[in-house]
Amino acid sequence: MQNIQHVFFDLDHTLWDFEKNSDLTFQKIFKMNNLSVDLHSFLEVYRPLNFKFWKLYREEKVTKSELRYGRLKNTFDAIDFPISDTLIYLIADQYIEHLADFNHLFDGAIEILDYLNQKYTLHIITNGFEEIQTKKMINSKIYHYFEKVITSESVGVKKPNPKVFKHALEIANANIDQAIMIGDSIEADINGALGVGMKAIHCNFDTSLVPNNLFISVSSLLEIKKFI
Repeated sequence: MQNIQHVFFDLDHTLWDFEKNSDLTFQKIFKMNNLSVDLHSFLEVYRPLNFKFWKLYREEKVTKSELRYGRLKNTFDAIDFPISDTLIYLIADQYIEHLADFNHLFDGAIEILDYLNQKYTLHIITNGFEEIQTKKMINSKIYHYFEKVITSESVGVKKPNPKVFKHALEIANANIDQAIMIGDSIEADINGALGVGMKAIHCNFDTSLVPNNLFISVSSLLEIKKFI
């Protein structure tokens, strides 16, 4: 790709291994609270529910607090585990508090950031909660790679809303034709970026996804080297 000067990354599920770190966080807080929850059964239900709630959150159909409570409440109900609302709210708070205690990155994350950082100005655009995203990057030792970190909460809307991408381009002082977005979500990252005229690379770490010829797709972070 020609003329690229600014590379915008998504964080969760793209650089930062959200599922692995999230699983370890639940393991920790269940132990902290002496909850005899079968972790495998919980996660099997929680993961798709969490995905569903995040989609509703992006679409402005649930609030942040409704997401944090609802994904847990619905999971505990589904596995028929009796738990009070008070404890659910406590776990929701502890989850955010301890999520950055675990900082597994996807294979090749540091290598690709080192490679790109020599040629381009790097930034983050994330829908993740503002109070935890910076902590994740600091603890996983990748924060220093990024010139600007744009959270959807700071903009007031969420990817794929074009306002997020336009705001990111503005504060990064980047022209659309010199910018590329790299992320895992076709809806939020890829379609959002393409919708404002940015280039995009899809991180397709889920081999079950059907390839799409409308944009570049990579199966690993290091494969990005082939294109920029």
